[in-house]
Amino acid sequence: MNKVIFAKRESIEQVEEGKVLAPKFDLNGIIPAVVTETSSGEVLMLGYMNEDSLRKTIETKEAYYWSRSREVLWKKGDSSGMIHEVDEILIDDDQDSLLLKVTIKGLGASCHVGYKSCFYRSLQNVTEDGVELEFTEDEKVFDPEIVYPGAENPTKL
Repeated sequence: MNKVIFAKRESIEQVEEGKVLAPKFDLNGIIPAVVTETSSGEVLMLGYMNEDSLRKTIETKEAYYWSRSREVLWKKGDSSGMIHEVDEILIDDDQDSLLLKVTIKGLGASCHVGYKSCFYRSLQNVTEDGVELEFTEDEKVFDPEIVYPGAENPTKL
């Protein structure tokens, strides 16, 4: 397999109407990636990629992401077995964000909290204490304590 090379961004026409991938990474060297399940269209997560993770994802057809909080490259499912098998990658008009359509391997969930999707709550009522959240998923697909025994929560407060 040839090593994936990203084209140099040379013109608006080349970026918006051209036939070569010339992604625009932000000042931190990352690009956002919305991840949906191919079969249902459900939004699973928002991840971030740097050049290495995008290149590895294209080459292997399995999703790799860049952790902004841990500052490491990681393969989805390495510790949990819930691999994102990439069916299709789309890039937006100015090539500064991605959409990955994936099939989830393993337990069929994508969220480290145990739900299928990382988007398992919706914003509801505004109160004097803040905005109330309502759960949109009834139950967890797996117990994170079992799947990630002794793991530190990857979310920084």
